[in-house]
Amino acid sequence: MMLSYNLYKENPKTILSSACALETYHNYTLLHDDLMDEAPLRRGQQTVHTKWNNNQAILSGDSMLVLAYERLAQVDTKHLQAVLNLFTETALQIGEGQQYDMEFEHRNDVTVDEYIEMIRLKTSVLLACATKMGALLADASAEDAENLYKFGEQIGLAFQLQDDYLDVYGDSKVFGKKIGGDITSNKKTYMLITAFNRANDKQRAELEEWINKTAFVTEEKIAAVTRLYNEIGVDKLAKEKMDYYYEQGKQYLQAVKLPEEQKKELLAYAADMMSRQK
Repeated sequence: MMLSYNLYKENPKTILSSACALETYHNYTLLHDDLMDEAPLRRGQQTVHTKWNNNQAILSGDSMLVLAYERLAQVDTKHLQAVLNLFTETALQIGEGQQYDMEFEHRNDVTVDEYIEMIRLKTSVLLACATKMGALLADASAEDAENLYKFGEQIGLAFQLQDDYLDVYGDSKVFGKKIGGDITSNKKTYMLITAFNRANDKQRAELEEWINKTAFVTEEKIAAVTRLYNEIGVDKLAKEKMDYYYEQGKQYLQAVKLPEEQKKELLAYAADMMSRQK
C-alpha cells in the first residue's frame, strides 16, 4: 500500500495507520487460518492456538479485526467511504475464499479454474486491495487504481501458487512452516489437481489410495505423494503457472501511466515476494 501510494506522493508515512490496518487484518486471517488448518508453525514460531488454546486464538483474531477497522477509520473524510467499501468487500471475499478452501478438502472433483478462483479470493484480493488503496489515498486516476488492483491480484495468484509449491518443496527452516501440511490434509492445491489430471492409471490409483487413507504415517504420505508429483512433472508445471501470473501482473503495472523509473521499487518488491526460496 505504501509503495503504491509512493508512486504518486512523496510521503508514504502519512498513510502508515491505514497500512497498519491492513497488516493487522492480514495477521488476523492467519491466526484463524492456522486454527482451521490445525497448523503448528507460522513464520518459524508456534501458532497462537498451539502455544495457548483455540479460544484465545479466536478472541485474539476477533480483536485484531476490530483494531484493523479502528485504524482504517482514521482516514480523512475525503477518502473514508471509498477505503471502507474496498476493505469491507475484500474482507468478505477472503472469508468466501477460505470457505471454498475448506469445502475443497472434501471434494475430489475440484477443477484448476475453481482452485484459481479460490486463491484469488483467499489471497490475491488482499494484495490487490493494498495496491488499490494506496492509489486511492494518493488521488490516482480511476484507471491507474484499477490497473494497480489487477497488478496486486495477479502477483497474489503467483504468490499463492508459490506458497503451495513451497509447502511441498520448501525448507521448513527457511519457509517458516511445517512442510507437507497440504498433502497431509488433502488440500486441493494446483499441484494435487494437476497430478490427478495428468496421472496415468497406476499413478492415479496410488494418489487416490493415499487421499482416502484415514490412518497413515505422516512422513510416509508426504514422501509418497511428493514422489508422484515428481514423476508426473507437477513441480515444473506449478512453476510455469507461477511465472505466467507474475508476468501478467507486471503487464498491469506497465499499463499504469507513470514513468517506468517511478515503478521500480514496487516491481522490485514483487520480485522479492516471488524469490523467497528459488
